[in-house]
Amino acid sequence: MPQQELERLQAIHRFLNLKIDKDQNLQEIAELASELCETPIALISLIEGDKQYFKYKVGIDAEYVMRTDTFCQHLPKGDELLIIENADTDPRVLNNACVVGRPNVRFYAGIPLNTHDGHTLGSLCVIDTKPRQLSTAQQRLLKVLSKRIIQIMEFEFSLNILKEQYIQAKDSETKLRSFFESGNSCHTLLGKELRIIAFNKNMAEFIERTYGVKLYAGMPVSEVLSGPALERFVDECNMALNGTPLRYEREVVYPTETIWWAITFDPGYNAEGEIIGISFNAYDITERILHEQQIVDQNNSLKNIAHIQSHELRRPVASILGFMEIFKSNGYQASSDELMLMEYATKELDDRIRNIVDFTG
Repeated sequence: MPQQELERLQAIHRFLNLKIDKDQNLQEIAELASELCETPIALISLIEGDKQYFKYKVGIDAEYVMRTDTFCQHLPKGDELLIIENADTDPRVLNNACVVGRPNVRFYAGIPLNTHDGHTLGSLCVIDTKPRQLSTAQQRLLKVLSKRIIQIMEFEFSLNILKEQYIQAKDSETKLRSFFESGNSCHTLLGKELRIIAFNKNMAEFIERTYGVKLYAGMPVSEVLSGPALERFVDECNMALNGTPLRYEREVVYPTETIWWAITFDPGYNAEGEIIGISFNAYDITERILHEQQIVDQNNSLKNIAHIQSHELRRPVASILGFMEIFKSNGYQASSDELMLMEYATKELDDRIRNIVDFTG
């Protein structure tokens, strides 16, 4: 693997292993809002169904409130603040359950938590049990903190997606590598300049065993092959680089072994559909070829046996049957000459049967 690519993967790995404590960060923001806005209550709430959950909070024990009882239902669109300085005099919330009952809200300042694609997740708000006002700086602070909350949430979401994609990619890579290294096949990926990009273990072992050469990434094929073999290989690679896949089977005699190969040269494309290299694959089909040849030989044997049966056995059998008809017509009496001819036909049949046994043995 090139050093630059290795460094890139290491950087991604470090990024994916960052320890992002979302809960702690968001709880600290709620505490900071309460402290700087000088309110006893601060909430980061998330909307789910008909409820608004208080996920991160200061000064309140409740876990959620029905959406119909929230001040957040009155939040403006966009990223503007809703400020209710005195709930006792605001007709929008005058009869709200949180005003007439616990926690006896009188002051409320909230801002929606909107994602970059326009979805409202909930709100950031500060609450007091007595009427009050927020300074311009405090209002600006709530806006800044709301954006920080969204950044943390979206960052974690994006990080999780990236992790899933990374895991899927690693899984696909593992499956591809498993295929790449499986069986008795030799696989090599070549660049347009016919330099080796990647190869599997079988290919490396075969090349070293046959040619005494150790493969490495970036090696030109001219360091492995030479002469007519190199010329043929280059011609076949050029066909693939021109967009023509190549497939054939052939027998190759090496100094120490003979192998039947099923060979493929396939163009390799990038995302834009441009040819950037070649996938060269050689599958050892020697066992299959030998099995097929064995079947051919067996069929030829059967044909020869059928020929012997239909021609060479027919004559002595016909002779014996003829003599039997003569003997029968003479009351099963025969002359010495007839018996000698019968004996000759019987020996001929015996010879033919021995030939069949020897042929099939």
